[in-house]
Amino acid sequence: MAAPRRATCHSEYNLEDVTTRIFQIWILPTRSGEQPSWGSRPFPKGDRSGHFVTLASGFDNDNDALSIRTDARVVGATLKAGETADYPLGKDRKAYLVPATGTVQVGDVRIAARDGAAISDMDVLRITAIEDSEIVLVDAA
Repeated sequence: MAAPRRATCHSEYNLEDVTTRIFQIWILPTRSGEQPSWGSRPFPKGDRSGHFVTLASGFDNDNDALSIRTDARVVGATLKAGETADYPLGKDRKAYLVPATGTVQVGDVRIAARDGAAISDMDVLRITAIEDSEIVLVDAA
């Protein structure tokens, strides 16, 4: 007989004096049995200008990223209107793209701020900013 599963309690609080806007992205872990954890880290906008920066990762070679317990990577980029950034996704992986601000285009699909797009079957993901944009991309198996 299998042991009963424990219920998990989860809550978040904004202890700041200003309004906080967050993205909550749930990614299935590939490792289990570890205690839940969280982390934060400043990622200056200048580092993301025109290209992707790894924010969180489950891969050993992403040393400067926050650690997550899955074979995935969360990246971010800041693009000026008209600017394009390529991300080497690979046809065997999937992505979830959300512009935090602005509007971007992938192929012939426009994606507005806070809308999400599921992406698959692309070796290289090419994102073009229609207007100044900040984007978050999850690269998962």
